[in-house]
Amino acid sequence: MHIISVTPNEVGLVAPLFDQYRVFYRQPSDPALAQAFIAERVANRESVIFLALQDGEPVGFTQLYPSFSSVSARRTWILNDLYVVPSCRGQGVGSALLERARAHAQATGAKGLGLQTAVDNLNAQRLYEALGYRREEGFYSYFLAV
Repeated sequence: MHIISVTPNEVGLVAPLFDQYRVFYRQPSDPALAQAFIAERVANRESVIFLALQDGEPVGFTQLYPSFSSVSARRTWILNDLYVVPSCRGQGVGSALLERARAHAQATGAKGLGLQTAVDNLNAQRLYEALGYRREEGFYSYFLAV
């Protein structure tokens, strides 16, 4: 397995996985939307995307968004997306992508990585906790739809 940083040249490789990721979270498949969204993030340097390739085929990705902690006055990264194709799950692809994200956070001097996952995504929760992520208990998450 080989993990690369996505540039405009690889958008076409990661966009179908991004579409599958959205379907996993109960969104309708929309390949054109996936392509446009990923292309815009990469072109505007609004996210960092790592793509896992196995025998040259895309098998997983993670997407990080930059953020900052006012309290610590340091950069943080939001690990917003992690997806591995079903046929490759349990083979270390997710772990390798998470390790690449951790290395990126360290290389950029970040305080850390934050993420959220669905309460029923127990497989992801086990993976995160096995790699040292700790569930936050002292905060509630809120969202305002506008």
